[in-house]
This record gives sequence, C-alpha cells and structure tokens, in this order.
Amino acid sequence: MHIRMQVSKMVKVISLSNKAYSTLKALKRGDDSFSDVVLKMAEKEKKPSIMDFWGKWPGTDKELDMIEKTLERERKQVKAREVHF
Repeated sequence: MHIRMQVSKMVKVISLSNKAYSTLKALKRGDDSFSDVVLKMAEKEKKPSIMDFWGKWPGTDKELDMIEKTLERERKQVKAREVHF
C-alpha cells in the first residue's frame, strides 16, 4: 500500500503494510490528514526538553526562592573529590 503525504507542498511516497494503514486510518479524527496523525504520534514519542518545563513551577515565588537558597547552601557544603588519572 502506498500513501501520498503532502507536507509543506512537498509530497513523499511511503510504503505501509495494510495493518499500519488501518491503524493510522483508525487514528484519524475529523479532518485530520495522515500527516496530522503521524505528527501527533511523533510528538507524543518525543522526549521532553528541559525547556518544555520553563515557567511550569506550580508553587509560589516565595517557595521557589526558598528552594534556590537551600540548593545554594547545600552546594557550598559539598567538597570536591580529588581525582587522579
């Protein structure tokens, strides 16, 4: 089975098994294209970046300040080990 996918006005032909085609077709919702389905699936599989969490702190600024001060204090107490190669 071959499917033509249009992405940014470029068309790529890919081969899918009948089972893969049926699975993708079942995942389509509304006006979704096959490209939409593939992109949604790929997004779910993507490992999050640390930047995905930017601005997500659910606590207050006061709590965050307290955590930062605690981390800073604990970092100062850590003694570096000497490593010999």
